[in-house]
Parts: sequence; structure tokens; C-alpha cells
Amino acid sequence: MTRSGVAGLAIAAALLLGGCAHQAAGAIAPAAPGFLLGVWHGFIFPVAWVVSLFVPDVAVYAVPNDGGWYDFGYFVGIVFLGVGSHRTRTVYVTRVVRR
Repeated sequence: MTRSGVAGLAIAAALLLGGCAHQAAGAIAPAAPGFLLGVWHGFIFPVAWVVSLFVPDVAVYAVPNDGGWYDFGYFVGIVFLGVGSHRTRTVYVTRVVRR
């Protein structure tokens, strides 16, 4: 198969899968989760993920939310406060290599 054929199949597959995407109907409510709830949800992500494996009513991400600010808060919660915030200890070892 030629490169153009493979590219055409890849584009067709992407469009087919994109047609299955679902978007919440209507406008986002004023009470939709925003930045601060995004930070909180990002911070509790590890616990929420484990609980979501056993309880079908628990989700790790709020839908619908207010969009970019919730996503940014979620990122801040995971990276700076949650899972990604563990400090590592840097060990410097001085060694002399002799040949």
C-alpha cells in the first residue's frame, strides 16, 4: 500500500472515531466546576481513581465543567499538589575513573 493510501486510511479512521465523540448539550451552567474545583479534583486524583474502580458513581474528572480554567486547575492539582509533587532526593556521587 502506498503512503497516500495509508494516510487516507488514517484520516478516515480519525474522522470515523471523531464522529463518536459526545459533547454536553446546551450552555454550561454557572455552577459548573471551575478552577478551584479543578485544583481539588487534581489533588485527590489518586484516591478518586482507586475509588472509581469499585464505585461506578465516582469519577476522576467533572463533566460538564467550565472548560479551560477547570483543566488548568486540574493540571495544577496533579502536578504541583498531587502525584507529581513528590520531591526526589538528588544524590551526587563523586567518583574518579582511572584507566
